[in-house]
Order: sequence, then structure tokens, then C-alpha cells
Amino acid sequence: MNTITTILNKKVSIAPLISFRIVFGLLLLYSTIRFAQKGWIHQNYIHPNFFFSFSPFLSPLEGNGMYYVFFILGVSSLFIALGFCYRFSTIVHFSLFTYVELLDKTYYLNHYYLVSLLLFWMIFVPANRSFSLDSFLFPHIKTSFCKNWHIAIFKIQLSIVYFFAGIAKINTDWLLRAQPLATWLPGRYDIPIIGNILQFKNVAYVFSWTGCIYDTLIWVFLWIKKTRSFAYFLVLIFHILTGILFPRIGMFPYIMICSTIIFFSSSFHMKVLSFFGAKLNIDNVRYSTKRIEGKSLQMYLVMFYLVFQFLVPFRYVLYSGNVFWNEKGYRFSWRVMLMEKNGMTSIILKDPIKNTTKEIDQELYLTPFQQQQMKSQPDMILQFSNYIGDQFYTKNGYKPEIYVKSRMSLNSRRSQEFTDSTIDVYNAHRPLYNNWIIPLKDN
Repeated sequence: MNTITTILNKKVSIAPLISFRIVFGLLLLYSTIRFAQKGWIHQNYIHPNFFFSFSPFLSPLEGNGMYYVFFILGVSSLFIALGFCYRFSTIVHFSLFTYVELLDKTYYLNHYYLVSLLLFWMIFVPANRSFSLDSFLFPHIKTSFCKNWHIAIFKIQLSIVYFFAGIAKINTDWLLRAQPLATWLPGRYDIPIIGNILQFKNVAYVFSWTGCIYDTLIWVFLWIKKTRSFAYFLVLIFHILTGILFPRIGMFPYIMICSTIIFFSSSFHMKVLSFFGAKLNIDNVRYSTKRIEGKSLQMYLVMFYLVFQFLVPFRYVLYSGNVFWNEKGYRFSWRVMLMEKNGMTSIILKDPIKNTTKEIDQELYLTPFQQQQMKSQPDMILQFSNYIGDQFYTKNGYKPEIYVKSRMSLNSRRSQEFTDSTIDVYNAHRPLYNNWIIPLKDN
């Protein structure tokens, strides 16, 4: 542990951290403005009647509250980029961004989770101690140095994302059946130049294998000085192409493109920053081998966090069945674009006193996108079923019975029964863990 502490506390140039703060802050600002311009604040957090919240204690603010949230997100992201009231601005942005992310599982994306993690660590690093409004207003905080872990934590986090995204692609559907790319790519025939070749299945195989190899190894070459420039060139090509082919993944390609600049050397960042007027003590940083003293508890917390990040993506092994089918342990595991599930899901409510049944009209409660996402995700189906049951109980004073009839297809397989429609999910004990989801038949 002493050796690790010495390495993590080594005195290094603060330049990569400054570049990362500026670029990431501007990216957050653009993302916030884009979200508001597309009308998603109202569409996602004001218009819906029901939300698939990650916590029963979280709900959107009433009235214009969510507009205020996004206004504060915009201002705080600008302050992060400028390094103004940096610590407070970062805490505010992290808190509000994570709050918005947890309001509805419908809109869960891996890169939202990644942004929250990066923002969390930005709270604890001194990214405002050079080329910032804070260092201009308070000159005593200005420095050209930081601890090695202040930069390494971001490199390691990005490496984890790439590595586990690659490991997740090592499965028969992705490598041996080229699914779901073989299903998705033909629909992109309208793309200029390459659109005509996307209909061929061999192209899907090439993309699948290339994607797996890229994700599994690219982070290694980003760490190596001799291969870093070429690796970043591949980062640009890969993520730009991904953004063109799959626009629904939103900001993810640009987040990875912007974030991975932190892998470049301190001298590279110092040259870029000096071009814009930043003054850093280049020679002293370049030849420094000193260590900045740090607290042991801090190092233990960093190590605990990294162990946690390595274990969470493997939690699916604790459950039986196909993780793409039952989705136990699927989220927060860097599984990017690995499945296409489609089918129909009906919620059936039975009144045990009147002995009547009816199918719930989902359009009365859910937006079209919520319906689309819910129908194939077991925990969301159960969450909505419980909501319907609670409403009935509140109105009538006794519990209903609720059954789910669902049929799904996974990655071009023939459709099959997804849920056991004989189980009353509203009154059953832990249906998600008691065979409510019918195991996948690999047909």
C-alpha cells in the first residue's frame, strides 16, 4: 500500500487536468443546451404522468421546477469550464445531473452514468488551480502541480468503460451471429457512401469483431506513449462512425472523444494551454520526481472505489439465466448496444371481488417511449404493475390481481413467452427472482 500511495501521490503537471476541466465543462454546457432546445425537459420530465424512478423518494419538481434545474445545470457547467466557484459548481452539477438521471429508467444510458462518475471525481481534484477564474481571483491557490491520482483516476475510469464494454461483447450473439448489428445496419441504407454496403451481413460481422477488439484493447494503447496518437486517431474514427450509424446513442461518442484527451502527455497539454495564454512552470513539472504528501484514508477510498468499479459489472453472475433476457445486473455494467428486444407486453388487471378482468390502456399513463422501453425490461414492467395495483387499492380498498402477458424476441430469435402470465405479480413475493421471467430458449 505504501508503494501504491507513493505512485498515486507523485508530483505531476496539472495541465491535463486543466484541459479536461475546460473541455468537459463546455461539453456539459452544450449537452444541457441541446437537451433544452429539443424540448426534452417538458417531454421527459413534465408531460408524463408516471415515472420509472430508481428510488421511490425521487420525483420531478412541479411546475417550472425542472426548467430551473436545467438552467442551473447550464450555469454550473459554464462555471466548471471557467473554473469559477469550481468546487461548489461541480458539486451542484453532479447533484442535479445525477438527480435527473435517476428520475426515470426510461432514459438510462451508460454515458449518463459515466458523466456522474466523472463529475464525482472532479469534485475532489484541484482542476481550478491554474488557468481559471478562481486562480485569478485567489492567486494563493495557483499551482502548476497536482497529485498523480488526480489525473490517473480519470484514465482508469475511462479504461474500465472500454474494457468492460469489450468483455461484454465476447458472447455468441455478438461474435458468431453478428447480432444486433445484422438487424440494425441494413436500416441505415440512407447514409451516403457506405449506406449501400451496410445491407450485407459480412459487414455486420466485420463491425462486430472490430468493435469487440477495439473496446477490449484501445485503452491499453492510449496508456502507451508510442501508440497514443494513433490510438486517439482510432478513437476519433470509431466514435464518429458510431455517432453517424447510431444517432440514438446521443452524446456518448463525443463524451469519449473529449474525455480521452486526458491520456495525452503533460507536455502536449501545456503546449495547448500556453497557446491560449496559460502560464505553467513547464521545466519544473517536466523534471519533477517529488511526492506530494496525501492522506492514507484518501488512498484507501480511491482503491475501494476502483475495486467496486471492477466488481459491479460482474454482478450478473450472481443470477441464473441470460443477462440480456432477464436483465438482472444489466445496468451500470458498460453493456453498450448489445441487444435488440422486441415484442408485445400487456398488463391485465383482475378485480377479485367483481370477478372482472381488463387490459390496462398503457397510453393513459405512459408516453410512447416509456411504453417501448418498459415492455422488454422486467423491473420496469413490475414497477408499472405495482403502480396500477396501488391506484386500484387506494380507490377500492382491496387489492387487485395483476398479470403480465408478454412475448419477446431477442436478437432476431423467434419470439417466445417472456413472462409467466399465471403469476399475480402484484401479490407475489419477489417475482423477479422467482421464475416470473421464463428462461430464454436459444432457438
